[in-house]
Amino acid sequence: MITKDMSIGEIVQDYPETVPVLMAHGLGCIGCAIAQFETLEEGAMVHGIDIDKLVEDLNKSIEK
Repeated sequence: MITKDMSIGEIVQDYPETVPVLMAHGLGCIGCAIAQFETLEEGAMVHGIDIDKLVEDLNKSIEK
């Protein structure tokens, strides 16, 4: 399960199928060095993304 406290890098590494979801939400900094340390919530705040909807969609993508 993906949580808002996980780093973006950790999510992409553990669940590569989430990349299209992150991109669709406007979180295109997947390969950015800061993404290795920045939490999903921090990245969402910086980009003005609804964190609850993002987490919901990410978890849906890994259930398939």
